[in-house]
Amino acid sequence: MPTTDPTPITGLHHITAISGPPQPNVDFYVRDLGQRLVKKTVNFDAPDVWHLYYGDHDATPGSILTFFPFIGARRGHAGPGMTSAFGYGVAPDTFDSFAGRLKGTLTERFGAKVLRLSDPDGLAVELVADADADNTPGAFHSATLWLNDPEPTARLLADGFGYAEAGTERSAGGERLRMELPGTGPGRIIDLWRADATERSIPGAGTIHHIAFRARDDAHQDDLRERLIGLGMDVTPRIDRQYFNAIYFREPGGVLFEVATDPPGFAIDEAPDALGTALKLPPQYEPRRAQIERVLPPFKVPG
Repeated sequence: MPTTDPTPITGLHHITAISGPPQPNVDFYVRDLGQRLVKKTVNFDAPDVWHLYYGDHDATPGSILTFFPFIGARRGHAGPGMTSAFGYGVAPDTFDSFAGRLKGTLTERFGAKVLRLSDPDGLAVELVADADADNTPGAFHSATLWLNDPEPTARLLADGFGYAEAGTERSAGGERLRMELPGTGPGRIIDLWRADATERSIPGAGTIHHIAFRARDDAHQDDLRERLIGLGMDVTPRIDRQYFNAIYFREPGGVLFEVATDPPGFAIDEAPDALGTALKLPPQYEPRRAQIERVLPPFKVPG
């Protein structure tokens, strides 16, 4: 077991979810929430499926939300062993305008106003009033992990990534343990939620597949991988995802975690002002471009 303090990560890198047809998904995140579609590519393991990336204008790690859209996908349901929700930080001055325009549920959490929304497939999306945030949802504020027993996950976040407990809060239906990183970067908060009622998780449209934490570079990722293995995690070797390098493992509560590097970034195959305008394929699929373009379901990005 490692005995030295971990080198802290800086927060979340991206969140990846599953959706139904792409058009309602694009309409909600671009038109309603003001996200930028920063990359159109395909699922590297199933190139007949889109992989859509949303983010802030500069496609900054910590703002990236990705989807695998499936036509006719069965609706899923969040439950234990899943990331059940994520939140964007929004400046308090504009929070009320979003609350007035978007249909959602207003609540308060750890002293901050929260607007809880559902995307077209039922995924829980939260806007959190945050004095350090921009006027438009861009960077992540937090993510919520639904767990039967939060304690082993809390220990892993502390010993592996440098999180510290920042308080607990009881609300209708369960209890929330907040874990927080030092500093002021995006996506520094992970909430561990334990529900009072017994639920069953069902993967499908409207559920989150995995969350990814930020590594500065390959060397930092190697250090984290060694530490995680020392903590008993079964971590994959490094995998090239074209825009970042990734390692994966299941944390003690069953949630799929990824650690992704900041470089090389999303501008390696498109100019910054042209992000998300063309279908970008990994090299192994370029010979099949015409076939892939024929089978991918079309959609239009709102202007």
